[in-house]
Amino acid sequence: MAGGHVKHHDYHLVDPSPWPVVGSFSAFIMAIGAISWMHHMYAAAPIVFGIGLIGVLYTMASWWGDVIREAEYKGDHTRVVQIHHRYGMILFIISEVMFFVAWFWAYFNAALFPNDAVMFTRDALFGGVWPPKGIETFDPWHLPLLNTLILLTSGTTVTWAHHALLEGDRKGLKWGLLLTVILGVCFTFVQAFEYSHAEFSFAGHVYGATFFMATGFHGFHVLVGTIFLIVCLARAYAGHFTPKQHLGFEFAAWYWHFVDVVWLFLFICIYVWGHGAETMAHAAH
Repeated sequence: MAGGHVKHHDYHLVDPSPWPVVGSFSAFIMAIGAISWMHHMYAAAPIVFGIGLIGVLYTMASWWGDVIREAEYKGDHTRVVQIHHRYGMILFIISEVMFFVAWFWAYFNAALFPNDAVMFTRDALFGGVWPPKGIETFDPWHLPLLNTLILLTSGTTVTWAHHALLEGDRKGLKWGLLLTVILGVCFTFVQAFEYSHAEFSFAGHVYGATFFMATGFHGFHVLVGTIFLIVCLARAYAGHFTPKQHLGFEFAAWYWHFVDVVWLFLFICIYVWGHGAETMAHAAH
């Protein structure tokens, strides 16, 4: 009977877990609270939303804690399981790429055809040019360029941390992660400062909507990536990760490089190209 419980395969058959049910119930409460709050249905709506949010965050921390224990102490993440995890992370990043493609599509659909005859209202709304008349864009060679340098530098520091781990240099791993986290926080503060000095708003025109949705969602991804790296830094100080098994950190590095690449496209397409289009429009007039 004892031999019947011996594992004879490389796959991970997960144990029963309460977190899918708890997470679903918490997300439902959070959604009800958010919808009620937006429609001003009752005064306690923010409290309901907060209760759901706390439940979701608790579920995330507990569930991922279980995954860490499965990897570090129970030995469930075999080579076969790690391959499948990598496939999952690749598909997740691809889905994120398509998410940003939608915002780029919305931006260029309006930018390349500001006086489209089919979209007959565009000429009246945009003045036949892009950016629309009255919009003063950011100079890309000031704060946007600074943030570009910050993110590119953070890409080198997280790569340094990864190579240090592969070589068994735990001090380099910690320093690389710490510097990456600091640079991520700096990016967020610079972007918040930039937003506070914007000459246009989100509402009322498609330029502001597409600009803030694209750059704002990227900023949210930077925030998520920074939290991801902070968790990895805490795990590094706890003695986790080995040169041969460090999926959590590897995925954080993948995610961070994805955030870097998206920002380069945003910088070139929205900041540089958009500002250049504005300059040419002014020169034409």
